Amino acid sequence: MSDLPSIEDLGREMLEVPSWRRELSLLSPFVLCAAFFAAAANELWLVALFCTMALSFVTYGSISHDLVHRNLRLPRLANDVLLCAIELLTLRSGHAYQFTHLFHHAHFPADDDPEAAAARMPWWRALLNGVVLQPQLYLHALRKAERNRGWIIGEGVAVVLLLTAAIAIQPWTPAPAVYAALMIMGTWIFPFVTVYIPHNASGTTALSQTRLFRGRLLSLIAFEHLYHLEHHLYPQIPHHNWSKLARKLDPYFESEGVTPIRLMF
Repeated sequence: MSDLPSIEDLGREMLEVPSWRRELSLLSPFVLCAAFFAAAANELWLVALFCTMALSFVTYGSISHDLVHRNLRLPRLANDVLLCAIELLTLRSGHAYQFTHLFHHAHFPADDDPEAAAARMPWWRALLNGVVLQPQLYLHALRKAERNRGWIIGEGVAVVLLLTAAIAIQPWTPAPAVYAALMIMGTWIFPFVTVYIPHNASGTTALSQTRLFRGRLLSLIAFEHLYHLEHHLYPQIPHHNWSKLARKLDPYFESEGVTPIRLMF
């Protein structure tokens, strides 16, 4: 494998996001959470379901993911607070996510990488793995993390309290319990979508351990987020610029003989 293009070769603007777009992205999880409860109060349950699906997508794969990598160029405290708050909207620990995901980048495809375990499973086990993955990741972070343990412990306690409250107020309103159930069930698809599909645990190089995807149909299905190889190669680039990064890297991938996966067109 020849040397990767440097950030200077690609253009340092790849690291930047316009302030309006960053702020809109950071606001969107709170808007979607509020929209769920507004829809639920009016018994618009299909709209409420869509809100939780969108919330899962824009957090785990987008906004929270950028906060995990500190790609939005925010002050450290602001990054930590937003990572905590946004992931608590989805009943997850942001700092446990940060530890396990950065561990994944450093260790994949090693056996001690719990986030990537689904890459070594048949597809049906990858789907089943989603039921237990989030607790496993939290416990892994709790055992292994040396930094941010206070955040991880506090966020774990907060999740338990939020779930307890959602159950306790069911006699008055089912909306929080429904919200909690949908958010938890939404995480069950994560190992299949974010691990099994994009990774290749039998790969021997950085270019073969993560699959390359191209094509308009796949881009549409994934909402311009199926750029996992590009992300592994340049984890410091925010998700807003992944499609630009992909276009810049296409000549490099072609020169290295990396064949993209396409779906029809």
